[in-house]
Amino acid sequence: MATKKVYIIFYSTYGHITALARALKEGVDSVEGVEGVLFQVAETLPAEVLTKMYAAPKPEDIPVVNPKTIDEADGFAFGFPTRFGSMPAQMQAFFDATGGHWQKGSLAGKPAGMFTSTATQAGGEETTIMTSVTHLVHHGMIFVAPGYTFGEGMHELAVPKGGSAWGASTLAGPDGSRKPSELELAYAKHQGKHLAEITKKLAA
Repeated sequence: MATKKVYIIFYSTYGHITALARALKEGVDSVEGVEGVLFQVAETLPAEVLTKMYAAPKPEDIPVVNPKTIDEADGFAFGFPTRFGSMPAQMQAFFDATGGHWQKGSLAGKPAGMFTSTATQAGGEETTIMTSVTHLVHHGMIFVAPGYTFGEGMHELAVPKGGSAWGASTLAGPDGSRKPSELELAYAKHQGKHLAEITKKLAA
């Protein structure tokens, strides 16, 4: 049986989403017969603006996704930080480039999950994914939410944490200085495994 591919496509400003994406890939790769493939979307901001924002350098080991070839994937995970409760312009530009897939229906029936990051605990981690699911719906894709399958990790109250039934998340802090915790990374890894298992079943 051919290896199933889950494309993990993300945009990251300060590196938080990159860290979650790598953890999610670990989870995908833990499922026999499924491989996670990392891609970053193209940056739309000029270098001088990114410098003024103190944005993190883009990971050199992860290629920029070509929207024309994404229908080769069996499943997807889309990651991006919140921008006032919705996806940032860079990720929107990626989806805007998938009109040809919409016309052909080439993404219909394929499973997809989402993950995000926010500055604060009330920063819109659920809203950001909720408002972005519309893109999947118009493509006829199947939204795969982790729900509460992560178990006790979902009920941790002793420390601040991101993550919801909608998908993995991390708290970046108002200045972006907080890094993803081990619990948040563990949830991202779990989400990757959960998505890979469902992708494998649907692509069988």
